[in-house]
Amino acid sequence: MPHAERALRERPDAGFTILEVLITLAIVAVSIVAIGSVMSTNSRGVTALENHIALVETAQTVLATEIPPRKELAPGTKAGRLRNYRWQIDVSPVGGDWDPSNDSKVGWTPELVKIHVRSPTGAQLDLSTVRLMPRPQQ
Repeated sequence: MPHAERALRERPDAGFTILEVLITLAIVAVSIVAIGSVMSTNSRGVTALENHIALVETAQTVLATEIPPRKELAPGTKAGRLRNYRWQIDVSPVGGDWDPSNDSKVGWTPELVKIHVRSPTGAQLDLSTVRLMPRPQQ
């Protein structure tokens, strides 16, 4: 081995000291923990989003399949379960003091339809819509 190479290796500042290695390991450990924290947060966010989507899909299914047809829709409450989600439909008149039966020009009666869905985890979703019901002929 040439004398110049041996001289470079035997110098006191050739290589890393134990302190430099420990500091590097600490920086790597902190970086790994930070990356793990970000991944965990993303995972929780994705799970929450998936749960919300399932809740909305269940509410849409209830809206499409469980509300009776117009001729059978009447004020009252209907409840049930769908894929471990509890749902409730409340039908009531819209308009407060307005009574459409007093106005002969009105051919429709609005009914407020409220849908409440609760997931197995306790998350809840409320939807409201108005259905126009043909007014009974007098």
